[in-house]
Amino acid sequence: MTGTLERIETPEILEAPERRIEGADKVSGHARYAADIGREGMLHAAILRSPFAHARIARIDVGAARTSPGVRAVITGADVRPARLGRRVQDWPVLAWERVRFVGDRVAAVAADTREQADEALARIAVEYEELPAVFDPDSALAPGAPLIHPDAAEERVLGGTRPAVPHPNAQGHAVHEHGDVAAGFASAARVFEHVFDVPRVFQAFLEPRAALVWLEGDVVRVVTTNKAPFALREQMAVTLGIPKEKIVLETYSIGGDFGGKGLSPDEHVLYFLARASGRPVRSVSRYADEMRATNTRHAARIRLRTGVDPDGRIVAHEAHVVFDGGAYAASKPSNVLLPGEALATLDGYRVPAARVEAVSVYTNTVPAGHMRSPGQPQNTFASESHMDLIARELGIDPLELRLRNAIRAGDMDVHGHEWHTSAIPEVLETLRREMRGLRAASGSGVAVGARPTGRGKAAVRLTVTPDAYVEIFTGVSDQGGGAHTMMQRVVAAELGIPPERVRLRRGPTDKTPYDPGVGGSRVTTVLGGAALAGARALRERLAELDPSGSALGRLDRAASQGVSVTGEQDIGSEGHSTYAYAVSVDVDRETGTTRVADAILVADIGTVINPVALHGQLVGAYVYGLGQALYEEMRLDEGVVTNPNLGDYKLPTIADLPPIRVILITADKGSGPFGAKSVGELSNPGIAPAIANAVHDAVGARIMSLPITAEKVLAGLAQAPLKVP
Repeated sequence: MTGTLERIETPEILEAPERRIEGADKVSGHARYAADIGREGMLHAAILRSPFAHARIARIDVGAARTSPGVRAVITGADVRPARLGRRVQDWPVLAWERVRFVGDRVAAVAADTREQADEALARIAVEYEELPAVFDPDSALAPGAPLIHPDAAEERVLGGTRPAVPHPNAQGHAVHEHGDVAAGFASAARVFEHVFDVPRVFQAFLEPRAALVWLEGDVVRVVTTNKAPFALREQMAVTLGIPKEKIVLETYSIGGDFGGKGLSPDEHVLYFLARASGRPVRSVSRYADEMRATNTRHAARIRLRTGVDPDGRIVAHEAHVVFDGGAYAASKPSNVLLPGEALATLDGYRVPAARVEAVSVYTNTVPAGHMRSPGQPQNTFASESHMDLIARELGIDPLELRLRNAIRAGDMDVHGHEWHTSAIPEVLETLRREMRGLRAASGSGVAVGARPTGRGKAAVRLTVTPDAYVEIFTGVSDQGGGAHTMMQRVVAAELGIPPERVRLRRGPTDKTPYDPGVGGSRVTTVLGGAALAGARALRERLAELDPSGSALGRLDRAASQGVSVTGEQDIGSEGHSTYAYAVSVDVDRETGTTRVADAILVADIGTVINPVALHGQLVGAYVYGLGQALYEEMRLDEGVVTNPNLGDYKLPTIADLPPIRVILITADKGSGPFGAKSVGELSNPGIAPAIANAVHDAVGARIMSLPITAEKVLAGLAQAPLKVP
């Protein structure tokens, strides 16, 4: 271990396995989701989508739809113009006017007494299109003379800043980082290696499709949503609809999975216009096929890496060029640079004295891309950890040893030009080396290492002592399955020294609860948990003032009639890191090209554990997530059409596909979360794909440069690979 570690005692309460605060409701069927919420007189929405990737809307005739049985409202782009939606740049029309930009773009919407009547009315809408030239990949979109996908970009609003400069009108976002003398570094290098990797689109595959309900109460817009960040959605809707945010109230219930996909909410805006037109509440529930072909997927990417090393394999210079396929709209990206998160994170976790990294996201006439668990990192990590393995094998250095030689240590600078004050990566790799002695033997093995920045942001929660002497946490954040509510309960209980059962949690709408940025960005435990801890400390001080000599529970009893309430706040702006390393063994069938993972080890540096059961679930779940991207998952597109928009053709790993995994935790290096916790939700899914690719190469000599690692690719690689001698 390097660096100075702060000694933080872990409360005894946190050592016991947790009981999920919402677990009984979920397993008994009592949990309520957005699709379960109704209102008297509620209508049902259906949305007409474009069959063309790029076309001008010449005419829309909704006359027959308006007179269809049960129909109460029909709207088109003319009824919503100029309303566009988006998390940062609002470039996605609520309903298309003038042109559509991808197959699945929203063109018209109907509200009817039943969903069946709404669907029937859609079939009566007549739309005439004039097809326009389309581009389906970034190279075509950036080529000279390419058709412009957003010729009206100057009309698109940007929330909280200005639109970044881009090198081409079809670029969404662009960023360059450079530090050190890159040219001199390459000039001094003993060897220079260059490789190109491709990663396809994949789908979040959350269990619960999006659902929403919107109604008007006087001049107040009320929204039930599956969005995981209701305060952020409130601000976006306020700009899109031209309504003060105080007049928009959002409420979430249970969220049935997210994995990054539910930060975007296209349908709530449509429902507002339908509710306004009909005077009735309107609900929508997405079909799964629509989720797969018309909402935000992970970005496909092409990644070119060039790295110079000294005679011992130590990195002296690095260049990278990362091109993301952003699809038809950038609306789902929340960052100012309009790139997926960690877009510049090539060679993450290594000492890089000189680097130039450039990333660009590109408009294409395809389904919009957005956020998915560690948004840009699986693409970059597959490339960089495959790249490092190729360098090691070419130099004749053990792949794990090469990583140890280059592992970032305290005082070193990473690929972003940031200095690390502590680093657990050397310990993680040494631990992996020891644990690999027990790795199940197979035809080949591979390793990968990586790091994930700690989540940042602001949050607040309110703590109140109730009349029956419980502590109530009041928050606007929903638990999308990660255990956020249980985490807050345990943090508050640990700080106050009371049983977790004496801490309740109540969720409320945005007009009642303190501000919270929402779930995502690896920030729930650090930011929301930090706010809960701050509130618990403030409450403990108040209780001590009321009863200086009493026990923890006795103080609660004394305060029960006092109406004691405090607010806890947290604001984290600096970055720390969680780190990990994988080792896997694989069996590869030379006759069929089939790859089977025989065994896996994950070493994870996670600081203090708050929820032991959920922690294991997050790490193993992320492993499964990465396994799917490594071996099975790919959204296939044919001229903009998603050709496998169902879970029969889009292959997810099932329990039968899952190999064993052993998880080893490193807890000494404390993080910025409560009691020294770090972020883990997005930590371990980026590294499993390159570890498997490296193991396949070790097994049979076939180097797979794109995901997923299919039997066909392995067979093609075998045809070019030298025969491996046992």
